[in-house]
Amino acid sequence: MKADPAVQRRLLDLAGVDAELARVQHQRRTMPELAEVADGEKAAQAKRDAQVAVQMQLDDLDREVARQEKEIDAVRAREDRDRKLLAGGTVGAKQLTDLEHELATLERRQAILEDDLLELMERREAVEMDGKHASVELARAEEALAEANRRRDENLADLDTNESRRDAERAKILPDIPEDLLALYERKRKQKGIGAALLRARRCGACRIELDRREISRIKDTAGDEVLECEECGAILIRTPESGL
Repeated sequence: MKADPAVQRRLLDLAGVDAELARVQHQRRTMPELAEVADGEKAAQAKRDAQVAVQMQLDDLDREVARQEKEIDAVRAREDRDRKLLAGGTVGAKQLTDLEHELATLERRQAILEDDLLELMERREAVEMDGKHASVELARAEEALAEANRRRDENLADLDTNESRRDAERAKILPDIPEDLLALYERKRKQKGIGAALLRARRCGACRIELDRREISRIKDTAGDEVLECEECGAILIRTPESGL
């Protein structure tokens, strides 16, 4: 394939733009903020789960407290009824003994229930403190996640801007390159990652391998408009005064 040397050198401009576009894509995939966001989402979810677990404990304790209070109220109501019967003076001796025995039993039962209720309330207070701590931890995790998201989005916006500029540069270069040469370049770029490279100081700019004397001699004898390829990596070799020929 033949192409004007100036046109061939235009491939270097295209290769430079494509290299920058490749870097943009690489940065888009590997930016540290992506891992930070992923880790932040996991951390925030763990804190949410912890908060939910605490709330479930509180709900269970609230139900137990309500049940305990209801039972205490029932004991107190029974005790009030018995005391009214005693105060009324209308019960017989046997019923009086039974009532006194029942009142003693109710008093003991009430004391036990109230102690249990106090223990429940203390447990609830401790769990409530855990809940406040969990809320603080969740707020911190969500704040860290929001910051990671903000930095990721800023970086993505910068990359988008850079990519748009490079795409515009690429669009200006393409009309300068013949279709057959461009097709060859694109094929090489797809296969090797680099479509064209400068031959500088007898070294290929794509694979960085120094060409042997035989190859250098062949290149010297090749017409300037002949499109050459690196025998090592296959990239299109662009000759300039820097090539050392």
